[in-house]
Amino acid sequence: MPSPATLAALRAFVEERDWDQFHSPENLAKSISIESGELLECFQWGSDFDQTRVEEELADVVTYCIHLANRIGVDLDEIVLRKLESTREKYPVDQARGRKVKYTQLAAERAGDAERDAQG
Repeated sequence: MPSPATLAALRAFVEERDWDQFHSPENLAKSISIESGELLECFQWGSDFDQTRVEEELADVVTYCIHLANRIGVDLDEIVLRKLESTREKYPVDQARGRKVKYTQLAAERAGDAERDAQG
């Protein structure tokens, strides 16, 4: 997650320009989507990409995510770790390792295994 120095620099940048007034959660979410599209555009025509441009667009996405988290009063470390825990439950290692399937398919497989075990 961003260091305290990075967070302070972002806050100072916004304060110096009096831009916080424009940073509603809605506007920040829109900006994340817009900047994500610009990041995706870097890969539009293939896997070759301009490293510098990708870094710039990624920085824009992350910056807006940080601003949104700050605006709605959440701790990024906390919400990321909480989401990671719920994702762990959806994708158990014994089922998901090395597979690119959606969690709903894994849940269906678990249900099928449980049904077979019950019939057993």
